[in-house]
Amino acid sequence: MATNIPSRFSNLDTTHHIVEGAGIDQVKMVKVTGGYFMMGSDQFVDAKPVHEVKINDFLIDEHEVTNGQFEAFVKATGYVTVAERPLDPKEFPDVDPAMLKPGSAIFSPPKEVQGLTNHLQWWSYVVGANWKHPEGPNTNIKGKEDFPVVHIAYQDAEAYAKWAGKRLPTEAEWEYAARARTSNPMTYYWGNELLDNDRYLANIFQGQFPVLNTKLDGYIGTSPVKAFPANSIGLYDMEGNVWEWCADFYRPDYYAKSTADNPKGPTDAYDPDEPGAVKRVQRGGSFLCNDQYCERYKAGSRGKGEINSPTNNVGFRCVKDI
Repeated sequence: MATNIPSRFSNLDTTHHIVEGAGIDQVKMVKVTGGYFMMGSDQFVDAKPVHEVKINDFLIDEHEVTNGQFEAFVKATGYVTVAERPLDPKEFPDVDPAMLKPGSAIFSPPKEVQGLTNHLQWWSYVVGANWKHPEGPNTNIKGKEDFPVVHIAYQDAEAYAKWAGKRLPTEAEWEYAARARTSNPMTYYWGNELLDNDRYLANIFQGQFPVLNTKLDGYIGTSPVKAFPANSIGLYDMEGNVWEWCADFYRPDYYAKSTADNPKGPTDAYDPDEPGAVKRVQRGGSFLCNDQYCERYKAGSRGKGEINSPTNNVGFRCVKDI
C-alpha cells in the first residue's frame, strides 16, 4: 500500500499461543457435498480460463465470523491482532513516524474525487482502529455482536480458525460453496438480475462511488450476518458485506496452471501491481463493491489482499474437513 497507509509487518507473533481445537465455536456449519464444477469467469482477466475442478466434501460456516465470536476467541487466548500491534520505525523509513502507531485502514468517503484511479482518496490509516474499534478509537462493537468482525489480517483469521479446530477455505472450496455446488454461468451467485422485486440481495454500494451511498439496501457499512437471503444451500453473505480471506496465495496467472483435484493455490504469491507484497486471495466482495469501481463481488471473480494490511471491509469464515 502507499506510504501514508503502512503495510503491516507481524513483529509480534501471538499465534504460537493458540491451542488447536481448544475453542468452542457454536456457529452452524453447512455440509457441502463434493463434486465437479466450472471455476472462474470470462469477465475477469485473473479468473481465466474457466476450468473444471473437483472438490471433496467439507463443512463451511453458514455466515462470516462475527464480533461476538472473535471476542470469545480473544478472551480465551489473549490473542492480539495485527492492527493492535506496534510498528517498528526501522521497517518504515519512508512513513511519517506519527503514523507508526497501531491502527488500520478505514473507508473514508471524500466530498469529491479526482477520478477513480487513486484509491487513497477514500482510504485513511486511522490510529486506534481495530476489530474492537471498527470505525476508529471512539467507536466500539457494543450491540454489534452479530456483525462480521473486520480489521482482520490473514494471520488473525488463521489463528481463529486454528483455535476453533477449523481452517480457512481454499478459493476453490469457497467458490463451489458460493455457487451452491453448480456451474451455472450466472452474473451473480444468486442469478443474473441484481434485484429481486426491487430488493437487494447483498450488502453492496449504491449511488455514486465513493462520495454518495444512497443506502438502498438498508446499510452504509457492514450489515449483521444473515441480514440478506441465504443461497440455496443455506450460506449467507457469499457476496457483499465483507471480503473473506481464503488460504490460497494470489497469482493472476494461477488458473492456467491449476490442478483439477482440490486445488490449493500456488506455492507463492505474486501481484504485478505490487511485486513485493505477499498477497492471499479474498473472495465475495464487500459493502463497497459496485459496478462503477469494484465489480469483484460477481460470480467467479477474485479479490486479493496483502496479508498484514487489515481494513474495515475484510473478514472471514471457516471450513472444516469431514
